[in-house]
Amino acid sequence: MIPLLVCSVVSVTIIIERFLYWYRIRSIDLPERLLQLVERDEIQNALELAKEARDPVLKVIAVGIENSNPSPDKAMEAAALAEIPRMKQYLPVLDTIVTLAPLLGLLGTITGMISSFGIMSLAGIGQPHAITGGIAEALIATATGLSVAICALIPYNYFLSKSERKIEEIERYASRLELVLKRKKEEAGHAN
Repeated sequence: MIPLLVCSVVSVTIIIERFLYWYRIRSIDLPERLLQLVERDEIQNALELAKEARDPVLKVIAVGIENSNPSPDKAMEAAALAEIPRMKQYLPVLDTIVTLAPLLGLLGTITGMISSFGIMSLAGIGQPHAITGGIAEALIATATGLSVAICALIPYNYFLSKSERKIEEIERYASRLELVLKRKKEEAGHAN
């Protein structure tokens, strides 16, 4: 039961940390506003807005704006590769707990059953309470392991899907920024 308690504490800690992470980076229509500023040639205002935010999308777009002359696509790709591990931080640990907790519970049940059968071999079949009490106690480990896994599985899937949606959003806005910058460059070329 001690390893299951450790798994439980670790999973609750990770779940709280991930909720706080996603709560802090939420941004409402800021990527859209950022692209509008770039389209209006308000590059400095766009950079200031992007630098203040914690949203990975805005960070990637800011890198693209800063490197708009040489190669914004490569700069944004490198920035996105740096942001993705932050979004998925600790999720492998949560995934391991989801897999490990039921196995630890089963291990506890098996060792409890071994103890119960040891008692049965010493006391004989004449004392069913000693055996059934040990078996019931052993099954608590399985129930606890399953509970820990189930309680960690739902947040794990939620955070994983949230990360995937954010990665798609990064790709979408990075592509849109590339188009805006390309159009700006073409307009500047035609003006000369």
